[in-house]
Amino acid sequence: MTFLTEPLNALILLANFVLMPALSYGSQLALGALGVTLIFGILRFANFAHGEIMAFGTMVTILVTWGLQSFGVSLGPLPTALLAMPVGIVATALFCIVTDRVVYRYYRDSKSPPVVLVIASVGVMFIINGIVRFIIGPDDQRFADGERFIVRARDFKELTGMSEGLTIKVSQGLTICVAVMLVIALFWFLQKTRTGKAMRAFSDNEDLALLSGINPDRVVLVTWIIAASLATIAGTLYGLDKSFKPFTYFQLLLPIFAAAIVGGIGQPIGAIVGGYVVAFSEVMLTYAYKKFLVYLLPESWQPETLVQLLSTDYKFAVSFLILVVVLLIRPTGIFRGKVL
Repeated sequence: MTFLTEPLNALILLANFVLMPALSYGSQLALGALGVTLIFGILRFANFAHGEIMAFGTMVTILVTWGLQSFGVSLGPLPTALLAMPVGIVATALFCIVTDRVVYRYYRDSKSPPVVLVIASVGVMFIINGIVRFIIGPDDQRFADGERFIVRARDFKELTGMSEGLTIKVSQGLTICVAVMLVIALFWFLQKTRTGKAMRAFSDNEDLALLSGINPDRVVLVTWIIAASLATIAGTLYGLDKSFKPFTYFQLLLPIFAAAIVGGIGQPIGAIVGGYVVAFSEVMLTYAYKKFLVYLLPESWQPETLVQLLSTDYKFAVSFLILVVVLLIRPTGIFRGKVL
């Protein structure tokens, strides 16, 4: 019995601290990277303001959530933020469209080099960051309500008799389910609808697409709407899973770009795969394996140290390392995207 129990306890421990957090975090990175890769694939520049767009959309969602909560509106076991999210998506989409009209459209019409648009996006990034901090403040903001757990450790222990209890948070399950549904819907849109096919044609060959009668303004408009929607949803899910702090979304830009580049910049499927590669790398390299090994090894072999390859303080360094290695060895990424 003990022979089977110990490995099972080790697996439950790994599920609690590696598998579920990495799946949830990877889903958030994948949604963020999808927005980055769509902008790059269609508008042909790396949008460094994407992390702040996530923060802006999440901020609007939080403000609406607080308003709904003050009126006693809720979704029962689910977070009220799900009701507020459509407002956040609309506000963020309008903000991105206005920003495109005021900033990016001029450089696009002037046929400016992509690096000019990148520099412009850096300026937009700082402006959005200032707006978000001015409106909601620089501190942590918690807006989650409803049930916290789908599966509780205590209930799992009582049901199974195991020493370790499996814990699955509502935010984790929600993130994974929403990510799967969004990815399916996005790929259906890109593959089956007329607008989606026009976007893919515009991305593959802009000149040929224009000769075919595709309206570039419509393609740009839809691209910003989709990118804003993905950014708002990814940012809100991240805030529900952790907490909302504006500077955190600036930091998320590195793993999001790493995910997009690892998978192949401009390739939607690559963004998804890259998100999970980066997330699992970060979580697995910063997890302390001591207790996990205690369950699996004989007592004489059990480690005395934490068996942690990297401190959690260096989590984002893992993304940077992955990014550098990929750019040096395979700049096109796993699915051969466009070279930066």
